[in-house]
Amino acid sequence: MVERLVIDHVGHFGDGVALIGGQSVYVPYTLGGETVEVAAVPGHHPDRRRLLAIEHASEARIAAFCQHFGVCGGCAIQHWETAHYRAWKRDLVVDMLAHAKLASEVYPLIDAHGMGRRRITLHARIGTHDVLKVGFSAANSHDIIPVDRCPILDPGLSGALDAAWAIAEPLVPTAKPLDIQITATDSGLDVDVRGSGPLPAKVIAALSGVAERHRLARLTRHGELVLMRAPPTIAIGTAQVILPPGSFLQATVAGEEALAALVLEHCQRAKHIADLFCGVGPFALRLAAKSRISAFDSDAGAVAALQKAATSTSGLKPVKAEARDLFRRPLMPQELRDYDAVVFDPPRQGAEAQARQLAASKIPVVVAVSCNVATFARDARILVDGGYSIEGVTPVDQFRHTPHVELVARFVRKR
Repeated sequence: MVERLVIDHVGHFGDGVALIGGQSVYVPYTLGGETVEVAAVPGHHPDRRRLLAIEHASEARIAAFCQHFGVCGGCAIQHWETAHYRAWKRDLVVDMLAHAKLASEVYPLIDAHGMGRRRITLHARIGTHDVLKVGFSAANSHDIIPVDRCPILDPGLSGALDAAWAIAEPLVPTAKPLDIQITATDSGLDVDVRGSGPLPAKVIAALSGVAERHRLARLTRHGELVLMRAPPTIAIGTAQVILPPGSFLQATVAGEEALAALVLEHCQRAKHIADLFCGVGPFALRLAAKSRISAFDSDAGAVAALQKAATSTSGLKPVKAEARDLFRRPLMPQELRDYDAVVFDPPRQGAEAQARQLAASKIPVVVAVSCNVATFARDARILVDGGYSIEGVTPVDQFRHTPHVELVARFVRKR
């Protein structure tokens, strides 16, 4: 059945929201003020609709720049004029803080898309009629949308899609899904393949040939080395870091630099800093130019890479990196006594256990970096209830065209 709806506003996930009898109905790829024709989506939640036609378009609507937009699930918003999009993205942070009753100034949104995404995960499988498909997941679906180009990628990923197709061919004899994570590094593409199962010798030989032809820096399977032509390295501050297989990085170079600049600004007077959930050291290795650093993360490979980079870089203050699960074993108040600032940048689930220990400590300055506004608000509430005040929140947009927003906030203990 075809319905005719008027879109009220764009919601927190990037879908247009229509109000029917006081209930919200979500229509992807629509904007506030638009009149649209929609239909129900079989097998999905009854509050979701599929866009059929736009009867009356918003004046803020623009043409999408990617031929796959609306089918590929990577981007939610390419159809909205920049000023409106930026205001909406900043408001995601404003609204969540207001909902959590957290008082803070929210500074202007920093655009950190830069040259584009430097890491991607492609999916591969054999589809109907034994046809190989390599691409991204479809919107709200596990279907794979084959792609041969993606306009939001960093030039460092040039050739990544061709390499993924070549890697998938000897690895996907069945319908079992395959994930191919590709990262742009200074020495070439770093590829980690997951889902293949054990590899026979002839497949390893075929993959080695692919790595040579596509000039991959390294090819690993579930983190195990298949071939390395050159150690995959990136620059962090003055240090050179050799990445562990499949390691986490900020999505864009500009994003990492923007977040790090804010962290450095908020910690500029600190002499001894704890960097929690430190990863390979995007903050620690920059902060170490002026401050002594203790870095902690559950990823032992990342911690080892950070420590090696710090040790081999001249001109840095002492850096001590330790593998520690901060969800199970957060740093306790007595362990935090020697620091005059703490930086924490947890995964999307936030850092509730660590936030509780920070709230019980006497650390004068806490800098929170987050990729999830909801869990940030929860952890911020713990800190505020423990005697901290928020000095300001800066939203950072490195996931342009999506509803994801990063932020950096500075907390100061009230005297």
